[in-house]
Amino acid sequence: IMSASLISALPPCGNEPPMPDEWRLYRLATRLSTFANWPFTEDCACTPERMAEAGFVHCPSDNSPDVVKCFFCLKELEGWQPEDDPMDEHKKHSPSCLFIALKKKAEELTLSEFLKLDLERTKIKMQKQMNQHIENFQAKANVVRGHLEKLDADETQ
Repeated sequence: IMSASLISALPPCGNEPPMPDEWRLYRLATRLSTFANWPFTEDCACTPERMAEAGFVHCPSDNSPDVVKCFFCLKELEGWQPEDDPMDEHKKHSPSCLFIALKKKAEELTLSEFLKLDLERTKIKMQKQMNQHIENFQAKANVVRGHLEKLDADETQ
């Protein structure tokens, strides 16, 4: 989502004990701090505050200054319009995201509730990484298959 160094550079709030970088994204202030260069700030529905409340972190690129990703379900969205409601868009594009389904703030979860929730986030992250590895493997396998077929065709001529 965000580089670990960027998250680590963020100061802890108050007398907060140290915690894993990924857990810091459960904090609204951590997510909000990623929206420093967000293109929509006033007179619109998708302000940095509302984006962060919907679970998003801002991860812009040179070509896409308005890319955001949910820290929990990893859904990426871009092409925001001033009238877009972040929570509505999140629900529309990722209806099964457990973070937006929470009935209370992350800070109000019991330890047991938090750990169960974070286990689901970790599963989502691992599934996405596994899918990326499978796609990379399949792409490389297709290249090798093409070379083998070419070798076979060359030998039969």
